[in-house]
Amino acid sequence: MSHPLAPAHLPRTLGDLRASGWTSEPIRQEIRRNLEARLVAGQPLVLGVDGYEDTVLPQLETALIAGHDIILLGERGQAKTRLIRSLTELLDEWIPVLAGSEVRDDPYAPISAFGRAQVAEFGDEAPIDWIHRSRRFAEKLASPDTSMADLIGEVDPIRVAAGLYLDDERALTYGLVPKSNRGIFAINELPDLAERIQVGLLNVLEERDVQIRGQLVRLDLDVLVVATANPEDYTNRGRLITPLKDRFGSQIRTHYPPTVEIEVGIMRQEARLPEVPGTMEIPWFIEDIVARVSHLARSSNVINQRSGVSVRLSIANYETVVANAVRRSLRSGEMHVVPRVSDLAAVVQSTQGKVELDVVDDTPIESLIASLVGLAVRQSFAENVVLAEVAEILAAFESGAAVNVGEDRRNEDYAAIAELIPDLAGPINRLVGDDASAGMRASAIEFILEGLYVTKRLGKDSSGARALYRARHR
Repeated sequence: MSHPLAPAHLPRTLGDLRASGWTSEPIRQEIRRNLEARLVAGQPLVLGVDGYEDTVLPQLETALIAGHDIILLGERGQAKTRLIRSLTELLDEWIPVLAGSEVRDDPYAPISAFGRAQVAEFGDEAPIDWIHRSRRFAEKLASPDTSMADLIGEVDPIRVAAGLYLDDERALTYGLVPKSNRGIFAINELPDLAERIQVGLLNVLEERDVQIRGQLVRLDLDVLVVATANPEDYTNRGRLITPLKDRFGSQIRTHYPPTVEIEVGIMRQEARLPEVPGTMEIPWFIEDIVARVSHLARSSNVINQRSGVSVRLSIANYETVVANAVRRSLRSGEMHVVPRVSDLAAVVQSTQGKVELDVVDDTPIESLIASLVGLAVRQSFAENVVLAEVAEILAAFESGAAVNVGEDRRNEDYAAIAELIPDLAGPINRLVGDDASAGMRASAIEFILEGLYVTKRLGKDSSGARALYRARHR
């Protein structure tokens, strides 16, 4: 990722920096100042994260004002990483550092041997670099093989071979934490660190210094530490040592979107939908069903809830349903793409890799996913569709009507279904409007028929993405 270049007018030596009137400020104070300005201006802390306005975000704001190191507890797919990365927007756009410093030495108060030597040798002529806020963020995904050298640092054998003593601070090469000085250091899945590495982080969080291979090195670090963890690993039975837990000032519990509507909004915002040669419409009830599948999975007793059901499941399923509709339309030569209920069969491929089953029988995962989709259709239909004409529609089927739907049917083919069962016109219009396109009307017909099936009013014979709807007794 490229970073902006510092404006040419900024001071380039220590003397020029003093003359400019720039003042040094600890990172917590810097973040607090910028956050308070946002709050006064009525601006949100984070853009693009929905559902946290009354829960997570107020707690995060409070923690930042308090100057705390923070740990976010939550299952996968709860926007923890996005929240952490967004904190860089609370940093000043540019800060000065001594040129060449590994640890972003404050020109007024260098903490490294290199920085102190620079100021001692060059005085007011010590060169200055400017660091953009996008470079003041470092992130590490914890794993059992993460070493102390990765996080804190190590003696560099090349520097020792060049003549430096082992106890010379200049022989050290620093890890991610010291290199994050005057910035934000994020560590994801903190409990996955080996216990001895967790112990190494204690001084960073409490004393703000580092110890490398027993050397008497004190780096007075100015760093905000933010971590994430799964709640299951954060309990007394988990893998995080108690002293390290105690070092975090604030613990904030994240959660999944509390409503289907919020989940739909996130899907629309995050999904990367394919471009089509013609036009595309996505019915609201298809979005509603896709979001409900995730909500139902989060309460299902056949899915392992400890691993969570990520919002990424909703996004991936949304992309898959739309992609299947595009594929179907391209094969049939249609220029107007509209997903239908029959396209929901495609979510098996995007769901089975994102959920972990918690069942002991041999039920195929495809059947379990189909059950979730069916229940989602039933809920959406029951909550959103009023069928005053249900008796007349069912009477048409009792009189012998049978309806074929599926990916081999073009949008225009569904007009014959509406003619065969005229009483479908009212529900169709209420779902998609009187002036809806042929594709939207086709999608509404499939939704109504499937709704009647899942509420046990119609029978259905299905094969893949094709189905025949008929009277139940047939």
